[in-house]
Amino acid sequence: MKLIVIGHGMVGHKFLETLYADVGAAAFEVTVLCEEPRPAYDRVHLSDFFAGRSADDLSLVAPGFFERPRLTLKLNAKVVAVDRLVKTVTLAGGEVLAYDKLVFATGSSPFVPPVEGRERAGCFVYRTIEDLEAMLACGARARSGVVIGGGLLGLECAKALRDMRLDTHVVEFAPRLMAVQVDELGGRMLRGRIEALGVTVHTQKNTLRIVDGETAAHRMEFADGSFLETDMIVFSAGIRPRDELARACGLELGPRGGIAIDDACLTSDRHVYAIGECAAWRGQTFGLVAPGYDMARTVARALLGQPGSFAGADMSTKLKLMGVDVASIGDAHANTPGSRSFQFSDERKQVYKKIVVSDCGKRLLGAVLVGDAAEYGNLLQTMLNGLKLPSAPEFLILPQGEGGPRASIGVDALPSTAQVCSCNAVSKGAIVDAVAGGACDIAALKNCTGAGTACGGCLPLVNQIMKAEMAKAGLAVSNHLCEHFPYSRQELHHLVRVGGIRTFAELLNRHGKGLGCDICKPVAANILASTWNDFVLKPEHASLQDSNDYFLGNIQKDGTYSVVPRMPGGEVTPDGLIAVGQVAKKYGLYTKITGGARVDMFGARVDQLPFIWEELIAAGFESGHAYGKSLRTVKSCVGSTWCRYGVGDSIGFGIALENRYKGLRAPHKIKFGVSGCTRECAEAQGKDVGLIATDKGWNLYVCGNGGMKPRHAELLASNLDEATVVKLVDRFLMFYVRTADRLQRTNTWRESLEGGLDYLKQVVVEDSLGIGAELEADMQRVVDSYADEWKNAVEDPAVRARFRSFVNAEGVDDNVVFMPERGQVRPATPEERRVIPIIRSA
Repeated sequence: MKLIVIGHGMVGHKFLETLYADVGAAAFEVTVLCEEPRPAYDRVHLSDFFAGRSADDLSLVAPGFFERPRLTLKLNAKVVAVDRLVKTVTLAGGEVLAYDKLVFATGSSPFVPPVEGRERAGCFVYRTIEDLEAMLACGARARSGVVIGGGLLGLECAKALRDMRLDTHVVEFAPRLMAVQVDELGGRMLRGRIEALGVTVHTQKNTLRIVDGETAAHRMEFADGSFLETDMIVFSAGIRPRDELARACGLELGPRGGIAIDDACLTSDRHVYAIGECAAWRGQTFGLVAPGYDMARTVARALLGQPGSFAGADMSTKLKLMGVDVASIGDAHANTPGSRSFQFSDERKQVYKKIVVSDCGKRLLGAVLVGDAAEYGNLLQTMLNGLKLPSAPEFLILPQGEGGPRASIGVDALPSTAQVCSCNAVSKGAIVDAVAGGACDIAALKNCTGAGTACGGCLPLVNQIMKAEMAKAGLAVSNHLCEHFPYSRQELHHLVRVGGIRTFAELLNRHGKGLGCDICKPVAANILASTWNDFVLKPEHASLQDSNDYFLGNIQKDGTYSVVPRMPGGEVTPDGLIAVGQVAKKYGLYTKITGGARVDMFGARVDQLPFIWEELIAAGFESGHAYGKSLRTVKSCVGSTWCRYGVGDSIGFGIALENRYKGLRAPHKIKFGVSGCTRECAEAQGKDVGLIATDKGWNLYVCGNGGMKPRHAELLASNLDEATVVKLVDRFLMFYVRTADRLQRTNTWRESLEGGLDYLKQVVVEDSLGIGAELEADMQRVVDSYADEWKNAVEDPAVRARFRSFVNAEGVDDNVVFMPERGQVRPATPEERRVIPIIRSA
């Protein structure tokens, strides 16, 4: 059967994912026609493009998805006509394709009011990545920007303009922001929040025309006689269904536009379906992604011969607009006859909450939350599932006195059929089953159920259900490090720090039992090092270390070690390079320039290490800590020092940062990147800590990494001076050191944080826990107590004596043999050991 899908946005791709999750998809020959130059991407998080995420980061298409047989994706494929009589689709280039079944997934287009001058250069819509790229190009030379439209998309767009550091204005025709979702009091509180962030809000403004400005590129003239001048204008005044193709081919439309569909998402033609924002179900169109996903699943199942129907959708939504929590549930405006409202307003904290209940007081009908939406999940499920309200429902939104817990219906009251994740149709029952199957953390639940992988708004409730089910199963979430310590790594770190504990023996005596093991000993060593920064090979610490730390080098597969002198920021003098080359030549070491811009030397026997390091130290080098759970490298480009594009001194700042943090021990290795401009030559957005220079300062990114599961770093703060960067990096690293699990990289630590990036910003940037100064002081103590580990090792006879091949005999290990290759050496394989010539370690 030939199946054509017109459109490849989020909903179109969800249809394909659902279809190809079933073996029945093999019966179809599927052609996907995408009008855009790239496949489906995440429009929900489109504004993240301005915060550093690339088009590839936003992509929804898994690698290899379109490599299936009989599945074709055509990009830049604009459909110009559909002939339902002969069942063909015609493309702009003239190609004609036949179909047996057709799915419209054409989405919507931005509504641009009929304002005179709307087509001027510097006027944009906010819809595609291409739109955003054009906005970025204009924003680079602009000083101010205006968004026409104060709804959901308009405020998202305003955030984008603020991210571009423009003087930002929002112009709204209605008397308040988000008029559809929030009431008058909520709109007033939201406006105060938005204006506090530096955005000027203009309500009840009807734009008549756009003409040349005197102080900026444009002048916006309003119906009340006032005007506003700006360099850039973005229209975000709503959307309209893309139904022009359906209209032209005679399909029935909804009364307000959109392709009319029934409960099976069939149009007036039984061979044609419509899904997403282009579809009108019972006269209603849906501008949220979750209803579109439901339609996509409905059509995929119908084509596969499976039961299912679309029964409408709840339009409740929770968003974070410019960092402000906003949520709207059900009948937010209390339009239901006899309904009653309970309201709470805190103008000091700029928090507003309202619930709407039935006339009997037993059912929740709706809610509005501005400034604090922590109750959203519970309130939404209470409404959707018709749960009985407590006798005093107002306590569901009132703050509790003296830090007491919030009133709540509780997750146990939810039926198993309650849909927790509407984007991916994940029920409470599915989460319960996943927990029973061993998914006992958020990452595992995301992986096996898909909950929280789209908008992420359901994650707090998912976490509550998971913990409740684990408690029921008797899985009292044990965070014990091992049998010797009934504590997590975070708790052990706290005990060490507060108790002033300096040795493992003291820690074991006060808080543990037994003799310790291969789990708790390295963890304790790491905690002691990051807290007190003592030399790791002091007698009381040495036995705790793993092989790499014990010999201050990375052991290789042939039993030799690597030698990595630190070259801060990748900078090294010619004399330094000569010294490294002489050492490598003298000891027959293999040399390589690494991705971290250092020279690594391989093939050193354990007994050679002190002699090699003695010579390197004499040449001015220090340990590169390539063996430790610590700062490895700070990669930098040449920045403004040499590059004609550079706007920041990435070399100098990179060196300063590496020298500051080079002594820090952490739960896992840490890498930095410092780029002198947005061309990103140092790949800062793939590092644990990344900095990118702009003409307004430094943008700080965190929690990125390569490795087995690469993760793009996230923007923590922007346009910072160097002193502020150091302060925030101090806090970030020390908060990570305090709270991460053993061997947990920053990216997985970030994924496990309840509240995610927003919580991390609150702690590090806003100092919400009030520990900022304490974290900075902890880091300064580490900086002040730094001493080069290899210098200590070669100067201490007792430590130096450990570096020998055999404990009970002199001599070297004859099993260390090399083969020549490309003018250097490499470890010999077992087969090659029997082949001549081989090179024995010198």
